[in-house]
Amino acid sequence: MSASAQGDQFPHRDEVIEYLTQYQEKYQLNVKRPVHVERVVGDAGGFLVDTSAGTWKCKVLVSATGTWRKPYIPDYPGRDKYQGIQLHSADYRSPQLFARQLVLIVGGGNSGAQILAEISTVAETIWVTEHEPDFLPDHLDGSHIFDLATKQYRAQQAGAKVEPVGNLSSIIMVPPVKDARSRGVLESERPFQQFTEYGVIWNDGTETPIDAVIWCTGFEPSLDHLKSLDIQIKNKKIVTNGTRSVEYPGLWLVGYGVWTGFASSTLIGVGRTARRTVEEIKSFLAESRWPTA
Repeated sequence: MSASAQGDQFPHRDEVIEYLTQYQEKYQLNVKRPVHVERVVGDAGGFLVDTSAGTWKCKVLVSATGTWRKPYIPDYPGRDKYQGIQLHSADYRSPQLFARQLVLIVGGGNSGAQILAEISTVAETIWVTEHEPDFLPDHLDGSHIFDLATKQYRAQQAGAKVEPVGNLSSIIMVPPVKDARSRGVLESERPFQQFTEYGVIWNDGTETPIDAVIWCTGFEPSLDHLKSLDIQIKNKKIVTNGTRSVEYPGLWLVGYGVWTGFASSTLIGVGRTARRTVEEIKSFLAESRWPTA
């Protein structure tokens, strides 16, 4: 069983969904959907999980909600007064909405570069990044990022050091981004100072009217369902030892990125910490004299 792909391309979104569906069916996993977890509360050595489909009680809880459900938009001065379109990359679908407009694209990662590449074919664009963007060499594709993550993980385990070409946030030079470079639109500006009602003011005091802003500024950990535990969240993260919560011994957090395991926010990276988490849970339940199966 594997996720299929055409030629040298990575699997399409639908192919990944099909793969995960087949995985669930093969191993007869009891997945219930659609179910929305509304809150989690502590209860006599365990947890009560209130959901849209009822309440479950458990000794151990694994939270694996990731980040994709919580887009992050920085709180720029005047942003709430800006009258133009504001859209996070999570809600972006097509460049046609922005045809013949002046669009500000904020964020220096792959989503920013690729959305810029698309929109710049139908609109005028300004790309804003905190630092000068870091581009992978043309001959390296997305597989290099995964290879790099694996090498860095193994080096970390061995106490060694890897000298990488690029980093895990480097921009991959896919064909649309190469095309944008050839059209001269892949240059970026440093952040502006504030919004006005119809545009932005730059650090030199000049003002530019802007029709729309697309925020390619990433995501935050989706942890709202755990707030009822009154658990400490520092720098938008729950304090963990590996993936295990320090405050709540029966709580594990999997797949949120580096703080819950190296490259754990990716399908290829999460397996390492997931396997270790399972072993920790089995030991925890055995020590608590709870059945492990």
